[in-house]
Amino acid sequence: MTQLELFKKTTNHEHSGHFLFYAEFIEDLLARYEKFENINIEDIFQKYNAFSPVYIGMQNISIPKPEQFSEYFKDFSAPENAFINSLGVMEIPGSKFHFTRYISPLRNIDSLKEIEKIPIISLENAHSDGMKKSAEIAHSQGKVVCSWIGHMYEEAWQVRGYEEFLMDMIAAPENCEYLLDKFTKNNMIATIAAVENGADIIKTGDDVANQRAMMFNTDLWRKFMKPRWAKVYEKAKSINPDIQIWYHSDGNIWDIIPDLIDIGVTILNPVQPECLDVEKVKKEFGKHLILDGVIGTQTTMPFGNIDEVKNTVRKVKETCGYDGALIISPTHVLEPEVPLENIRAFFEECNKSN
Repeated sequence: MTQLELFKKTTNHEHSGHFLFYAEFIEDLLARYEKFENINIEDIFQKYNAFSPVYIGMQNISIPKPEQFSEYFKDFSAPENAFINSLGVMEIPGSKFHFTRYISPLRNIDSLKEIEKIPIISLENAHSDGMKKSAEIAHSQGKVVCSWIGHMYEEAWQVRGYEEFLMDMIAAPENCEYLLDKFTKNNMIATIAAVENGADIIKTGDDVANQRAMMFNTDLWRKFMKPRWAKVYEKAKSINPDIQIWYHSDGNIWDIIPDLIDIGVTILNPVQPECLDVEKVKKEFGKHLILDGVIGTQTTMPFGNIDEVKNTVRKVKETCGYDGALIISPTHVLEPEVPLENIRAFFEECNKSN
């Protein structure tokens, strides 16, 4: 069975005895794991039959130059290793691996008129050349085609400032709406291009929760984010009713899962077992959703032993994969402390038929 065939069974909630599965790594761990297996990551995925979709995306995206944001950081003494990313956000790399500190360009600005002046990355003049051909080739090889669409809330708060954006939702909603609309427009353009050119999945999402609950009142999410994602997903479904819509948010998003289903989400990631009762999520919402994730990166992968990793994989297959609607993966990128033997155990157990 090809991965595309298995994907179709998965999204149709048909149990085939096999599951799609994958893992992602930070660079340091990946290098060590490749050495441990004595092959590169592509060959590792092939060895264990791990899920390896092909990604397609637009080209010629208009990205503002870093110097266009210099005025927003005149009051800030940046360290030598700092840099300004494509959103105009200054990133200061942390002392450990991929951790970074964000300095938002609009953190000191209050008026909408001034907010409207900031350059925003744009897909208006981007093109989809090559996307359809890439999708056709991937499908001919039995592979699944994905397209990363992006965030909206995460990009908006990074530009505005985290606390500033949260306060704006109450005190100056027009600020939030302006930024969200800018990123929603990009999301819409990317979605149309992806679905028209053969994507099987569009990947979207925002981290809107912490370990215990939503980061802000759920009604605010329903006011600002839900209707915008709804428009994007509605457009995707109008082009291809069978498109799979993947939504990511870390943390305890229990309160908005029914809303996500309502607007068209079909694949929920990562369903953290440290934050959510995974079996309860499956019981309550499993007929509507494929769960993608469910293997703890705060517990099982770094701190379990080989047997515990394998037992956890076996258990989720039984409790969350009985209808086939499960994609197994660690719930976040694997960090340096994860034992290499645990990664191999994960791949080996996922690859077994059930």
